[in-house]
Amino acid sequence: MPRPAPPHGPEADLYGQVNGGFGRGSYAPPPTEPIPGPHGPHGVAEALTAPLPTIPPLVPSRSGRSVRPTPAAAPPRPDDETMALRQAEQPTRGDVSRETSATVSRETDPTTAVSRETTTASETGGRAARRKAAQAAVKRGGRHGRRGAVAAAASASAAATAAEAPKPPMTRVEARRAQRAAKDSPGLIASRALGEVFITLGVLMLLFVTYQLWWTNVMAGEEAGGAANNLQHEWDQGGGEKKNLADGERFGIMYIPKLDVKAPIAEGIDKHSVLDHGMIGHYDAASGIKTAMPWDKTGNFSVAAHRNTHGEPFRYINRLTKGDKIVVETQSAYYTYEMESVLPQTSPSNTSVITPVPPGSGFTGPGRYITLTTCTPEFTSTYRLIVWGKMVDERPRSKGKPAALAG
Repeated sequence: MPRPAPPHGPEADLYGQVNGGFGRGSYAPPPTEPIPGPHGPHGVAEALTAPLPTIPPLVPSRSGRSVRPTPAAAPPRPDDETMALRQAEQPTRGDVSRETSATVSRETDPTTAVSRETTTASETGGRAARRKAAQAAVKRGGRHGRRGAVAAAASASAAATAAEAPKPPMTRVEARRAQRAAKDSPGLIASRALGEVFITLGVLMLLFVTYQLWWTNVMAGEEAGGAANNLQHEWDQGGGEKKNLADGERFGIMYIPKLDVKAPIAEGIDKHSVLDHGMIGHYDAASGIKTAMPWDKTGNFSVAAHRNTHGEPFRYINRLTKGDKIVVETQSAYYTYEMESVLPQTSPSNTSVITPVPPGSGFTGPGRYITLTTCTPEFTSTYRLIVWGKMVDERPRSKGKPAALAG
């Protein structure tokens, strides 16, 4: 059905003005004013397509640097596109998906990479550390430098987290294995026990040597000194001199002025009852060969004593030379001998050295002699050292000490 023709007249003109000038009447547009913009005033059409001004952010970035201005938005598409397309392409803050944001490459945003490095530095150090990290990131540059820095920071963070994480509890099998590994092996236990035995034996040997070389001398010296003083005290009280002596009985005192020796003389040469007590022993019948006494008119007064340990009275008799004095004191007299000769070494079984006229002594006939015997070399008993002397003076105790002791 054909549409009726529009009406004509003044109403038609008014209708045309109201409906945008689609009628036959005329339409006068309102006057337009220029719109201000950042590059000068624009018209209406230019204002719609002009770029928006850039507004600086109110909050600074975490890196401490100013954020670069966002590039100007792309010019709008022509008006012939639909509104639906333009609305779909307009980005909104809430429409960006996590996948899209995750695909943003660190390589395309150097500011983000530098910010991450400086953020890691800020967590581990102060302002200087952040500054150094930022400078290092800028100097390295490129995607490989930034990627290496970020990877190093991530690996360091992962290592710290792994170190701080508590270890998982061991299973029963692992605990048994650890317990067996912690136990000492039988070989190790045996070696430790053997080492302790050796250490104990070493300590015992050291104590024994100390006892032999030092403590026995102290004890024997005190005992011998006390015995000599007691013997002199008995002589001062008077009484006759004993002729028949028992084994171990003291009857005289020997002096060797050159060696500073003063020791009591006892009957017999038994090691435990005489010699080990720091005394000098006289060879009697129990020794195998009975030798003369100092008061006998002829014969060889033979004695023995230790060279080492237990007072060691004969320690240095090897230093005696011809003419050195040896004095024997008894209850009634002083007998003085002079050293005549020495035999440095002989067998312990050579008893001829204590006979009335010993061979090798230089004596040619009977006389009043003295023989000193001791072990040699020192600290052994392999051989015997022999010293011979002859009597040169006999002096009663009532007349005082001889010249050899007076000096």
